[in-house]
Amino acid sequence: MTSTIASLTVDALIQNGIDQLYCLPGVQNDNFFNALFDRTDQITPIHTRHEQGAAYMATGAALATGSPQAYCVVPGPGFLNTTAALSTAYAVNAPVLALAGQIPIGAQGKEHGLLHEIPDQFSVLSSLTKSSYRITRPEDALQCVTAAFSDLNSGRPRPVGLEIAANLWTQEISGSLTSPLPAIDPVPDASSIETAAALIKAAKAPMIIVGGGGQGDADLISSLATRIGAPVLAFRTGHGIIPSESDHSIGMPVGHSLWKQVDLVIGLGTRLQSQVMAWGHDEDMKIIHIDIDKAQLGRSAPADVAIHAKLENAIPSLLTALGKTNFDRKDWMTAVAETKRARQQEYEAKLAPQLAWLSAIRDALPVDGIFVDELTQTGYVSRFAFPSSGPRRFISTGYQGTLGYGFATALGVAHARRDVPVVAISGDGGALFTITELATAVHHNIPLTTVIFNDNAFGNVRRLQMDNYDSRFIASDLSSPDFVRLANSFGAQGLRATTPSELRHALETGFAHNGPTVIEVPVGDLPSPWEFVLMPKCRG
Repeated sequence: MTSTIASLTVDALIQNGIDQLYCLPGVQNDNFFNALFDRTDQITPIHTRHEQGAAYMATGAALATGSPQAYCVVPGPGFLNTTAALSTAYAVNAPVLALAGQIPIGAQGKEHGLLHEIPDQFSVLSSLTKSSYRITRPEDALQCVTAAFSDLNSGRPRPVGLEIAANLWTQEISGSLTSPLPAIDPVPDASSIETAAALIKAAKAPMIIVGGGGQGDADLISSLATRIGAPVLAFRTGHGIIPSESDHSIGMPVGHSLWKQVDLVIGLGTRLQSQVMAWGHDEDMKIIHIDIDKAQLGRSAPADVAIHAKLENAIPSLLTALGKTNFDRKDWMTAVAETKRARQQEYEAKLAPQLAWLSAIRDALPVDGIFVDELTQTGYVSRFAFPSSGPRRFISTGYQGTLGYGFATALGVAHARRDVPVVAISGDGGALFTITELATAVHHNIPLTTVIFNDNAFGNVRRLQMDNYDSRFIASDLSSPDFVRLANSFGAQGLRATTPSELRHALETGFAHNGPTVIEVPVGDLPSPWEFVLMPKCRG
């Protein structure tokens, strides 16, 4: 069977369950889109107004669904415009295929000055993905495409790159795609499981730490926490794995307050960087680390037991090794509950304005709705104080801290999950990074509700200058637009709220609207959240 590389690529997208392609077409990829034209009954192009919008939308869709997504852009400046989003997808373990065009194969590396030519694009692509493939001749196309999608669907979820030159799209090839072989999962080492079980049995104050790698294993993690009587700590990407209302669920400030008492840490799908590496450890703290990424084990924190496995395979083995008896750690869980209450009182005393805005959002957002945070003063507080009751209902930028990621990423979330309300928050500084994608939201009728807290500043920069540099403000003041009028000019619904009660009502109006809504919330200086975010080393 013969086909073109363009047709092969379209077939691979469809075969791998990708039914929408976030994209911005251009001349180097014209032949690919010409092949896609005949298959739009199976895969829908969602075109954006900027390449970063396409990549952020793919990232949001992947995080909201747990399923691979894809974006396609032209080379050079087009691809470079996506790299902040691609680095974010890498940080938060989003399975995103970056399909990048390239200048003609014979001209690469010769610096002729062709349209969109940059030096060594493939090296940049490779540095921001777990694996990348470049088709250099027709006879390699089938192998490269197959390998790219195999990587996208197996191992640690992370972006994969595929680069195809402009003059290769129409090249004919022989052969056809076959069904992808099932991934071979690593088998948990039996002796390590037994050693881990022994450490759990001996512990008096165990703590489970979950990261984004646990989003698909919420029930198993809950069973483990209940069985061994341990709190479960989540930071940014682990929110909702254990519902916030659970006695076992704790946030970072609570975890820090308990850290000196912890004698066993169980890391599940997490780097452990934000806790063990940042807060410290000593010989009285044992560490069990379970992760699908073997290279991550022991990287940020030394592990007494390192288990290379999927959580879905390792946790059942661990539960079996522990036996059927639940462990009596009532004193430890009582201490956890008391610490949670004490920290909550601190939040209420020191962060009342942010908590009031977040409470209004939580009251209006249905329990199965999705919240997308941002790098804004209220967003930082949300990472430990916004209740989330299920996996994939709290979307975060993770350690990458990509200012401005939120609006476009949330568009991808809302596009992929039209079955539930989605609310994004942003500051006026971050919002303007991708606010042009309001045109995309209107064009594709994406029902996203966005709250923009407008303080006419890069609020976090200003806050740090206030706290650390005697209010010597520099390059942090902004002239921001009227976001209500701006939204209306795009054809979106624009609203304004000046109190939490008004915000609650505006959110309800937004959720009922058939299309995108922007709610502007004017704010002044907000209390600093940083004593609850950057907490000092306290062990070792």
